[in-house]
Amino acid sequence: MKKLLTSILLSFCAIVYSQNDETKTAKAQDSIQKLDEVILNANVIFGNKYVAKNRTGSSYYISPEELKKFNYTDINRVLRSVPGVNFYEEDGFGLRPNISLRGTSPERSAKISIMEDGVLIAPAPYSAPAAYYFPSVARMQAVEILKGSSQIQYGPFTTGGAINFVSAQIPNTFQGQVRASYGSFETSQLHARVGDQKETVGYMVEFLNHASNGFKNLPSGANTGFDINDVVAKFRVNSRKEASLQQSLEAKFQYSDQDSNETYLGLTDEDFANAPFDRYAASQVDNITTEHVQLMLTHTLDFTKDLRLTTQAYHNKFSRNWYKLNDVSANGEKVGITDILSNPEQFSSHMAIIRGDEDASNDAFFVRANNRAYYSQGIQSKFDFHFYGNETFHDIEVGLRYHYDEEDRFQWDDRFNIVNGIMNLTFDAVEGSGANRISSANALAAFAMYKFKYKNLTVSPGLRYENILLDRIDFGSNNPGRNPGSASERENRVEVWIPGIGFNYAFTNDISVFGGVHKGFSPPSNQPGQKAEESINYELGSRFVLGEIRGEVIGFYNDYSNLLGSDLAATGGSGSLEQFNAGGVLVNGLELLLNYDLLSKNDNLSLPITFGYTLTNTEFQSSFSSNEGLWGEVTEGDELPYIPKHQFNMMIGLEHAKFDLSLSGRFNGEFRTMAGTGSIPQNELVESNFIVDFAAKYHLLKQLSLTANVINLLDETYAVSRVPSGLRPGHPFGVYGGLEFRF
Repeated sequence: MKKLLTSILLSFCAIVYSQNDETKTAKAQDSIQKLDEVILNANVIFGNKYVAKNRTGSSYYISPEELKKFNYTDINRVLRSVPGVNFYEEDGFGLRPNISLRGTSPERSAKISIMEDGVLIAPAPYSAPAAYYFPSVARMQAVEILKGSSQIQYGPFTTGGAINFVSAQIPNTFQGQVRASYGSFETSQLHARVGDQKETVGYMVEFLNHASNGFKNLPSGANTGFDINDVVAKFRVNSRKEASLQQSLEAKFQYSDQDSNETYLGLTDEDFANAPFDRYAASQVDNITTEHVQLMLTHTLDFTKDLRLTTQAYHNKFSRNWYKLNDVSANGEKVGITDILSNPEQFSSHMAIIRGDEDASNDAFFVRANNRAYYSQGIQSKFDFHFYGNETFHDIEVGLRYHYDEEDRFQWDDRFNIVNGIMNLTFDAVEGSGANRISSANALAAFAMYKFKYKNLTVSPGLRYENILLDRIDFGSNNPGRNPGSASERENRVEVWIPGIGFNYAFTNDISVFGGVHKGFSPPSNQPGQKAEESINYELGSRFVLGEIRGEVIGFYNDYSNLLGSDLAATGGSGSLEQFNAGGVLVNGLELLLNYDLLSKNDNLSLPITFGYTLTNTEFQSSFSSNEGLWGEVTEGDELPYIPKHQFNMMIGLEHAKFDLSLSGRFNGEFRTMAGTGSIPQNELVESNFIVDFAAKYHLLKQLSLTANVINLLDETYAVSRVPSGLRPGHPFGVYGGLEFRF
């Protein structure tokens, strides 16, 4: 089917062969110029690099040109060039990222505001924020990362920051592209997009398929990869240019599905050292299927060129069933896989049947159908007005959002034996006989942001308000029919004001200083009386141009008064999602970014070099016991786990009208998997690694290019985490070649 679709699309492209209207180069976008203040579209935070570099706070814009260099499908590899972004990998392909901004807890990216086109995109961002759905970066036009004191507009998570994915926009003229690639592990990608804009109507349609057999090995030789489909369609109607009142209405539809043979079961230290890409026989039936649908309407009304009202209504639905080994019974003792992998000598009988070395009796393996459905919907409006005074510029932005989301858990545990390395179903459980509950949130949010500019000084105070009602109805494991008479219910309400202020002062066109302070906030769970996560966050930085070197340096300091931890199965917990108070925590660090073109005076070639470095220090301010297994026993002064102290990224490219060559190296420092200080015990250590990727493009014609990518060029074998359960490898050496056709 994919081969047929590829043939049809390439034939269509050949028929409509025409001039491609490329976006301006990154070098042109990045030039310093006099900024004519404009009101940005609702679906973007910045819209371009220049606006990002002139905000009163730390921000980064990954442009279309930067995304095209490597054509990554892995969001971890896209974000690794951005200082202040921490993450740990899980599956090697970036399907389920764990992202942290400035030391926030990275587990399932649950402590940052993730958006697509300005709308919250996590499955249930208030009631269950763990991001088991993540938009595919392969279809994005740009990625925006906002940190620091200028993020009051984007909640509910305001401690670390926000990431906004800008999907492909409706083009100004008829154009499109087809990109296809194939390579190691039978990994393939097909991406096609076409769109057009007439005077009053426009459209864009795109399709993405990404599939692989996977790089891990089951004893049976079965597929350990995935197959993902993604479809997006946009349609817009707008006023004629001569209309006195300019307005537009854009409808967006997005659908994606995934079938992935992924597991929570990692490897012991000994087995990882011997065969890091092997999987145990007991993971052979593990599989996750997902389906995501988004419907969105965006209405824009320009009363004048200085006054705009934008309203967005959205509905997101996400369903998933991760069927995965959860517990193992041997010698009459039932034990969770995390405990077994952490203590293989103690549970040697359990390990023997997990490996498939020995047969296991009926009901030895408890395989959980971690079945959940998520709903997220709401409406948000933003009023933006700016005006000029004598040597001053004023911009007022006011926003209001009503949001509802829920997570519906309807789970069960099937049981299996294993005979001659093959698992067989021995007990077919009743659906809903496991976790059987609905968690929900109703949230009203509002913000006001005022930007005042006088000559070279810009000040932007802001205030955010969140009023959240969190609720849970638990029907119980003995009530799969969900009789409401036997259900228990609980709720928690939180109301908070979140202030912040930032500034930017330009000494010259080449040197500016910026900084600010704001309150950090993260919603609590539905446990009655539980308090929200709160912090006070500071930053101070400078953007500069020194000769041919452009860069920025930023210091940040986050003072948590109440850090919340979550009991996630993805971090070795029970998966209840119950939150717990971790008390005070200090997080501080340094971010450095430098850009230099070695051939800036050459008209035909450019040789850009980029260097980014992040230093992150963390420290618990009190002692406590983390019974959920996330952090272990915590003593005052301990460091947070899963946050490397040092990381840096270096990129070098060679760009010509006929070709592009890019080399990217990322150093990720060692990190601990349990709270602690000093040297890291071997069984709590994820060692540092330095991974190099390479990309090349050769432009046969203006419309046609050959592409090549090498992932992990030096073929390093390295561990990326010890969660969910056991050591997990990063992507090994892989080569991928393809074609790009633009019209």
